[in-house]
Amino acid sequence: MKNYRVGIIGCGNIFPMHAVSIREIDNAELVAVCDIKEDRAKKRSEEMGCKYYTDYKEMIEEEDLDVVHICTPHYLHPPMAIYAANRGINVFTEKPMSIKLEDGQAMVEAAKTNGITLGVVFQNHYNPGSILIKEMLESGELGQILAAKAIVTWDRSDEYYSKSDWKGTWAKEGGGVIIDQAIHTLDLMRWFIDDEIEYIDANIGNRGHAQIEVEDVAEGVIKYKNGIITGFFAMNYYSYDAPVEIELHCERGIARMVADEARVSLDDGREFIARPNPNETIEYGNVKSYWGTSHVKQIRQYYSALDRGVTPKIDGEYALETQKMICSIYESGKERKRIYF
Repeated sequence: MKNYRVGIIGCGNIFPMHAVSIREIDNAELVAVCDIKEDRAKKRSEEMGCKYYTDYKEMIEEEDLDVVHICTPHYLHPPMAIYAANRGINVFTEKPMSIKLEDGQAMVEAAKTNGITLGVVFQNHYNPGSILIKEMLESGELGQILAAKAIVTWDRSDEYYSKSDWKGTWAKEGGGVIIDQAIHTLDLMRWFIDDEIEYIDANIGNRGHAQIEVEDVAEGVIKYKNGIITGFFAMNYYSYDAPVEIELHCERGIARMVADEARVSLDDGREFIARPNPNETIEYGNVKSYWGTSHVKQIRQYYSALDRGVTPKIDGEYALETQKMICSIYESGKERKRIYF
């Protein structure tokens, strides 16, 4: 079993989900962290007992890394991932993989050219509720999906945006409620349906925030080539972070997910429920509760795939399809037209 030397770029809010997860993996060692804000990098290095840098290129050149985790603002994911890939270093990046589709494609191409493994965070695939629904779809017990819907109604105040030098901007965040808050939910729905998209027809707007460029509300239709029509609604000017909802109406029943609990009700009267195991915990520290505990599951699977020389379940090519969906929602909303794939 190879021992992996790991570095993390970005020491902000999501950092603990990666750093603590790496600490849980027997053959991974966090040797360095990096952030352009030296006080933040130094604090995290002291917490984790490793070196710190303020220049990610310097960290990569000096530390002989095997893997780099990218936890930076969205617009920085592609250049950092490509820089690491070109030096033969495996990459595990937070979502979204990129802002622009062509940048995501360049990341995948760099990974292929250099023979490295590119992973992208979509940790909700590993939640018990997500797994229950996916397994019952794959087993055929639910039958074909007839239609689906997804709802995300969260709260992001003006203060949330004013405290950031990159959120709320097209150039750095790449969007608002869709690319930052709703992306996980839309990705799960795409994963459940497991088919190519035919078209997207969406509307986007800013109704609740005075200071931002990007959308704070979006709704639309995603039609898949197998005929399934899905609807979605997302906004981030609600009064609190309400539980995310997904519903799949199927031939033999209905699958519902509310937050990270799933309930599958079959027409024959049987019912299946999956919820997080209260005994399955990991102490990430003071982080957002809806991030769940599944980062460590995905990160563990990523390192297992590295060790076995196989593709991780959520690799760059998978994430690129979700990125295409997200980019097409924006294209449809901005140009006010249906986008065909």
